[in-house]
Amino acid sequence: MKRLFTTTLLTIAAVGAMACTNFIVGKKASKDGSVICSYSADSYGMFQGLAHFPAAKHQKGEMLKVYDWDTNRYLGEIAQAEQTWNVIGNINEWQLTIGETTFGGREEMVDTTGIIDYGSLIYITLQRAKNAREAIDVMTTLVEQYGYCSEGETFTICDPNEAWIMEMMGTASDRKLEKGRTVWVALRVPDDMICGHANQSRITRFNMKDKTGDVRYSKNVVSYARKMGWFSGKDEDFSYNAAYAAPDFSGRRICDARVWSFFNRYADGMNRYLPWAEGRDKDAEPLPLWVKPNRLLGVADVQAAMRDHFEGTPFSVAIDGDSTDIGGGIWEMPYRPTPLYFEVDGKKYFNERPVSTQQAGFVYVSQMRSWLPREVGGCFWFANDDGNMVPFTPVYCCTNEAPRPYNTPGADDLNFSFDNAFWVQNWVSNMVYPRYSMLFPTLQQVRDSLDQSYFHLQKEVEDRALALNEADRVKFLTAYTAEKADQMLARWKQLGTYLIVKFNDMISKPTDEQGRFLRTQYGLGATVKRPGYSKRYARLLIKQTGKRYEAE
Repeated sequence: MKRLFTTTLLTIAAVGAMACTNFIVGKKASKDGSVICSYSADSYGMFQGLAHFPAAKHQKGEMLKVYDWDTNRYLGEIAQAEQTWNVIGNINEWQLTIGETTFGGREEMVDTTGIIDYGSLIYITLQRAKNAREAIDVMTTLVEQYGYCSEGETFTICDPNEAWIMEMMGTASDRKLEKGRTVWVALRVPDDMICGHANQSRITRFNMKDKTGDVRYSKNVVSYARKMGWFSGKDEDFSYNAAYAAPDFSGRRICDARVWSFFNRYADGMNRYLPWAEGRDKDAEPLPLWVKPNRLLGVADVQAAMRDHFEGTPFSVAIDGDSTDIGGGIWEMPYRPTPLYFEVDGKKYFNERPVSTQQAGFVYVSQMRSWLPREVGGCFWFANDDGNMVPFTPVYCCTNEAPRPYNTPGADDLNFSFDNAFWVQNWVSNMVYPRYSMLFPTLQQVRDSLDQSYFHLQKEVEDRALALNEADRVKFLTAYTAEKADQMLARWKQLGTYLIVKFNDMISKPTDEQGRFLRTQYGLGATVKRPGYSKRYARLLIKQTGKRYEAE
């Protein structure tokens, strides 16, 4: 399918509301001084691979066709940059990483005449900018010149030294404005803090008199709200989300609750903001934009946060004490069907929305390190499905060819391929989801063993890369990235066939400590185990059915 991605075939369904999650760790909040950020790209029916745009030089006057990232609709042309950088996934060769979550905001602000959507804005900027501040310049210049046609968006913009959060909205094509086609604010996340956003605008008041350069905003950010009648106070009292995307119940319980869960994992005193995350108390104290963690975080900690189902909190949908309800089914899966809202006998209800969700097309944790050569410093840990159900394979930012499992000819949202990581991992995940408590421990063991093997090898691989010249370093790390993708795919196919054999027809076949199936002395498979209901679910069943199934 023809689209902005000219080197990788990607298709993606329209991103639904409450769709994505980003977490951010400043360099003084991380164990080794890395800037770390994450992104779960969630959508219903999404097929996604690993985007790749090779570095290139372009002729003056050359134009770039822009296609909407969600729908593939042609939007128009923009002037191509003279020099573009290598991009693999959402990181470029300078270790710049950009992610997003959509918060929507006021519908009337969408500029239908614009030709830059949020997805195109990310990947065009990654090709043109070297660092976070330059990325903000590129992004805001592009939308002012060509118009921004998406809804309200929060962007994570990070480089090896700085982490930023930026929020942007259009200013509506059918309004006569004094100046400015977008309203935006960008704030640098303090180095010793962690931050997050999850489909709810997070920026409130900000220092308009800042002299450090760590606060940036469009000149019309307040005047537009005044003109539209959405704000009438003093400039210093202006709140971005209050004017343009005020949090309602969904914005707090369905969205900010995911950020609260991240903060709650790694910071003290988060019970204070539980009423905000619950979404029902209108006077609750708002969740802060960032907090200081109670310990330094590493890549593995952020990966764990991307696998979160609210475990240990009042929102838990996991097998967690006595909180399990029948929503997870007989096999107690920590997932709920979509849509998030449903009706029973005319009354509206909702499902909890954790970070880890079945509609994830890909998840990443990006590690950016300033003290290493850029080819080595940027490690983009990539998972081509729900982050809870797959390992994160290392993809170095200098990788100049997308590994075949993440860029498989012929594979798309309607064409399955056993050579494609997205489809193989979804094949396994969709076996596990409906029988989660039975199958997931086996998947988790394989997932964690792969994750640990990648971490174990990281220093050795990087030391070898550091001993090479730049050109050979790029070749070596590109080959290593491909090798780990291929090995992961082979192991996941093996896992899939193992799960089918071991758990066929809701039973469990005995194995030894090495996972090998046991046989009788006559060569047949050993007697199978029939686990039946868990004690939790059995109690829920009897509570609902009373004496109906009581045996004599």
